[in-house]
Amino acid sequence: MSLNIDQIIKKSQEACVLAGVKLTTKRKNVLIVLLSSIRPLSAYEIFERYKDQFNESLPVMSIYRMLDFLIREKFVHKLETANQYIACAHITCDHQHETPQFLICDNCHVVKEVGIKRNIMAKLEQSIQSTGFTLSHQQLELHGICEHCQNKPK
Repeated sequence: MSLNIDQIIKKSQEACVLAGVKLTTKRKNVLIVLLSSIRPLSAYEIFERYKDQFNESLPVMSIYRMLDFLIREKFVHKLETANQYIACAHITCDHQHETPQFLICDNCHVVKEVGIKRNIMAKLEQSIQSTGFTLSHQQLELHGICEHCQNKPK
């Protein structure tokens, strides 16, 4: 395991202790699978990588339950448009997290997580509330082509 992943896992374990929840070995290993990937993964891809990395097979339903836990604790995000999961880019940050915005490359499928400034979200929420609509989930997923793919020779 790389030093960066070790640091992220340590920070995640500390956050769980403070929240009074357990980062079990299997939950930790699912997080490691996601941290080790350069692109988002489906639950079935996590299942396969978990089996390869840890020589243990878990039921896919268990993986979904572990992902639900990791999402609740803000270690993982679910990309709704792709039905895939990605480790939060801000697990080790001590600052208050902004609303996540995911820039998804339609070519190489790499995802970049950036925060939406609070003042922008406040204006967006006011605009939405003025229609009588209530948001239940705040997350933006924008699709396009990343800088790397744009600069590839054709």
